[in-house]
Amino acid sequence: MTHIMIAGGGIAGLTAALALHTAGFERITVVETACEIQPVGAGLNIMPNAVRELDALGLLDRLEERAVRTRELRYYHRSGGLISCEPRGLGAGYHWPQLSIQRGELQLALADVVRTRLGPSALVGGVKVTGVEPLPDGRPRVQLEHRDGARRGKASLEPDVLIGADGIRSTVRAALNPGEGEPPWNGMLVWRGVSSLPAHRIGTFMFIAGDDRRKAVVYPLSEPATDTGEVLVNWALAMPAESVDDATRGDWNRPVPVAKFLHHYEGWVFDGVSVPEVLQAAESAFEYPMVDREPLPRWSLGRTTLIGDAAHAMYPIGSNGATQSIVDGRALAHAMALHADPADALAAYEAWRRPAMTELQRANRQLGPEVVINLAHERAPGGFTDIHEVIPQSELDEIAARYAATGAFDPQSVNQGSPYGPTVRAPR
Repeated sequence: MTHIMIAGGGIAGLTAALALHTAGFERITVVETACEIQPVGAGLNIMPNAVRELDALGLLDRLEERAVRTRELRYYHRSGGLISCEPRGLGAGYHWPQLSIQRGELQLALADVVRTRLGPSALVGGVKVTGVEPLPDGRPRVQLEHRDGARRGKASLEPDVLIGADGIRSTVRAALNPGEGEPPWNGMLVWRGVSSLPAHRIGTFMFIAGDDRRKAVVYPLSEPATDTGEVLVNWALAMPAESVDDATRGDWNRPVPVAKFLHHYEGWVFDGVSVPEVLQAAESAFEYPMVDREPLPRWSLGRTTLIGDAAHAMYPIGSNGATQSIVDGRALAHAMALHADPADALAAYEAWRRPAMTELQRANRQLGPEVVINLAHERAPGGFTDIHEVIPQSELDEIAARYAATGAFDPQSVNQGSPYGPTVRAPR
């Protein structure tokens, strides 16, 4: 029986575990550094192409109980002028919705289903992969460190397949690409958090606003609470910084006071939604440098491969981080089901996914669809009354369509159905 080890119990690793189990694999072990998964963290937008894959795994109803449907995305110039307004999800013609959800809620829901379907021993907390050595037959020898409070232990295992889903600072990636170094920083600093506000003080839409230096992203994460009428609101801000400590690159959980950056966003109000009001309602805020990873010439070596941020960490633009991690998991499971030889399966998975993700990483470095904000500021820095006098509608449409086509999440592609559907597992 093929033993598959997944390093990392985040969105990518847990989705891969469920997809592999659905494809007929039974001996799957997910090792996660954290001793226990907690429902904390900022918000995520899951695009319809990933929601389609979660639906195929039988998870959509469960997730919709914890999420809200994102129905509209607006882009604003810093001056308050509306650049564009786009329907999302079902309203844009997709057969699946776009979902906004807290990262921790999604991770916790996936973990619960993993334990239910694969058994409680399939997800092991307090275990970190510290090294990987390829063996002559292509299998990996995996070094593990166990943590239980102050007690620590070490072990070595040789699974048939190793999947590196251990994030932007992936140990598995480092083993396949020694000497890569720190994630490159683009000079921008990001602050993020979650606030709770009365429903009438926050729009039902998602918006991205700013100029050529500062950006703000705001969207609701929940329906109004029945007792208070308040909704959870996700927010993220970005602006240039002079320098950062290398130790903070890829660390998403460095707490800072809201007062550190609030003054940069005074007066930012968009169709009645006040960014300062949203920030002041936050109980906590976190800071991190905007980093990604250079596209790799390969993701796989023998029976070891990468998924999610370990494979293609990209700037948080276009709602594609968690979205593409989910698609990775389904694609990998599909390849494993089709090919009897695990090495052939990983090669096929990489051939499907790596070229498209490389293009998406590069597109995000060029700001993806958010480039319309920079264009508006470049052409009308003082603001405008009619965006079409600044950016023609045809140009706005072309920018959005080009980005969607790059990641294959345009409505036509998505609505064709999952290319990773039910597959008879290859004999072994």
